[in-house]
Parts: sequence; structure tokens; C-alpha cells
Amino acid sequence: MNNELTKKDIEDMEAEIEHRTVVVRKELLEEVKRTRAFGDLSENFEYHAAKKAKNENESRIRYLERMIRTATIIEDASGKDEIGVNKTVTIRMEDNGEEQTVTVVTTVRGDALKGLISVESPLGKALMGHAAGDKVHVEVSPQISYDVTVLSVQDAAQAADLRNY
Repeated sequence: MNNELTKKDIEDMEAEIEHRTVVVRKELLEEVKRTRAFGDLSENFEYHAAKKAKNENESRIRYLERMIRTATIIEDASGKDEIGVNKTVTIRMEDNGEEQTVTVVTTVRGDALKGLISVESPLGKALMGHAAGDKVHVEVSPQISYDVTVLSVQDAAQAADLRNY
């Protein structure tokens, strides 16, 4: 299971592992100790919930470590004004004129509800390599397709900085 990740993805995962091992693990261990003192463990819901949360945290840490260990690091070879991994793109849907801003990310980080479009998604695949002003045909399936116009392209970090002001 080799996932393609960028250096940024790995840095984010390492930061999450650090937070979970230093902060969250300590808090959850304290919660387990606190709820253990409530009495009979067989009927102690709080204790079982605390143990479950502790185990979920440990599972997440192991998952992230495995992802990093087995990852294939990819580079974004796209040009400054070209759509590639970690680029934020504003597009206009040709059928209804609606504008949408998305960030093209690796498969692991994809989350359409947050505007993070995977490079493996139909839209992500279609956008790769294009630039502002290009009309792009997106084919979802042989029966479903649509056209978009690329309005702007910028590095995801720049776009995030602009949104913070």
C-alpha cells in the first residue's frame, strides 16, 4: 500500500503524530486514571469510553506512522502558473456560471467538503497541467461530463495566507 505523498503531507502527519503522542496521549491517560476511580469497572461507562478514546488515539498514531513509512514521496513539477499538487484553483462551471475554489491535493488529503480535490478525482485529473484561462473538459463517466474554465491558479500556501487577512 504505497500512497503518494508530498513532503508537506509527511510534515503534517509528523506534526499530528507529535501532538497525539505528547498532548493527547497524556490527556487520555489521565482520563482513564480518573474514571477508573469511579468504582466497579464492569458498569463504569465513563471508564470504557475513556479506554476507547485512548485506543483510537493509539490506532491513529500507528496508522499515520505506517502511512509515512510506506509512502512514495512525489514532487510537484508544475510551473508557477500551472495546476499541480498543492495549487489552489478558482474555476467557473460553464453550465451554470457558478464559481468554485478548490485545492488539488494528494489522494490521502482529499476532502471535497473542505474543497480539497484529489489528483485522482475526475476534476483533479482534468485540471492537472492547465493554466488560468484554459477551458477544461471533465469526464466523470462515459455518460456524465461537464466543462469548466480555469480563472486563477496559485500556490495553496499563498491562497491560505490571503484568506487569513
